[in-house]
Amino acid sequence: MKQKTTLWLLIVLAVPFFTGCGQSGNILTDEEIKDGWSLLFDGKTLSGWRDFKGDSVSIAPWKAEKGTLTSLGLGSDSTGYIVTTKEYENFIVSFDWKISEGGNSGFLYHVVERPELKVPYVTGPEYQLIDDAGFPEKIEEWQKAGADYAMYTCDTTKKVLKKAGEWNNSKIVFDNGHVEHWLNGQKVLEFEAWTPDWFSRKNSGKWDNAPEYGLARSGVIALQDHGSRIWFRNMKIKELPRKPKQESLFNGKDLTGWDVYGTELWYVDNGELVCESGPDKEYGYLGTNKYYNDFDLNLEFKQEANGNSGVFIRSYIKTGVQISGWQVEVAPRDHDTGGIYESYGRGWIYQIPDEKENILKEGSWNTMRIKVVGDKITTWLNGEVMTDLTDARIGQGKGRILLQIHSGGGIKVRWRNFNLTEL
Repeated sequence: MKQKTTLWLLIVLAVPFFTGCGQSGNILTDEEIKDGWSLLFDGKTLSGWRDFKGDSVSIAPWKAEKGTLTSLGLGSDSTGYIVTTKEYENFIVSFDWKISEGGNSGFLYHVVERPELKVPYVTGPEYQLIDDAGFPEKIEEWQKAGADYAMYTCDTTKKVLKKAGEWNNSKIVFDNGHVEHWLNGQKVLEFEAWTPDWFSRKNSGKWDNAPEYGLARSGVIALQDHGSRIWFRNMKIKELPRKPKQESLFNGKDLTGWDVYGTELWYVDNGELVCESGPDKEYGYLGTNKYYNDFDLNLEFKQEANGNSGVFIRSYIKTGVQISGWQVEVAPRDHDTGGIYESYGRGWIYQIPDEKENILKEGSWNTMRIKVVGDKITTWLNGEVMTDLTDARIGQGKGRILLQIHSGGGIKVRWRNFNLTEL
């Protein structure tokens, strides 16, 4: 009798243990909650997720199933993406995943949604999720699980990948440009984004035709159904603080750190940056090769001829010299220098009062200050406030800082002392 009672107690005590091993979890401990962690998946619903560029999960082949967030294997390279309803900037994200035999998927972050962007991966870096051993085609190291897809490969001496159908744990750290990929408890790669090495890789491989790849400092997280089934659980994220930096955007010697758009002239003369109309007399732009979100920018300019130019914030080039974004106007007197114009959109958002037109010093050096924080933009010209505006669309913007040459010819403007403080 005593032996039977002992056996029964052992069975009763063991039931919670074995039942717990079969559950996916999808919960946070009190300590994790206190430490700032939150769940990306509640274990039951698609709450917090939607289609890429959609309002809900109505098209993408994903569902909540038995405590997992899973794809149905019906997507493709161009379809089947879901994204978070919230954007993230700096973070640590951890998740469990298992993939079907021969499967291929990805975990992307800092994804930007714009009408002309067809897929998340042309902007968002991707932590590759794939069945290395069972994939039906030969794959390179930059395509294998744990890689920063088409950019950085894993340290193979530290990488341990479970076979298809078994659970792996991955972790991504993005901390103000410092990136780490972890796989099953081991750090398998590490790099710094937006460095010369990073730009060299970006500009010499798969991303040649994706000029905005990896530049955004914040964005949604995306999961990919690439025609295979994949399962996620225990998806949790901890946001990290922004670490603002100070930066000089122009080195006084060459155009390092800038990209030229169009055929107009951009060059350095006597330590100054010069924009000048070329023979085509078209629009031209010179843009930073980085994105800047919230910042305080000080610069100087002198209009030598005509002076129809501008400083664009949170902007990008769609194609050729077609720009999308917001311009802080630089123009001849009586043409609203310091005002805000939205290109290929609403046009003038704010024009300066007529009594402030004489603040501009034509033919002499002027100081301009531009401060952008969230949806608020303030501009100063020679120490005087020209614009103090709150605008929801500007608040949603992401992009570069660009200088403009207006079309029509006859323009020449000198620039210097570009000093930026991130906020």
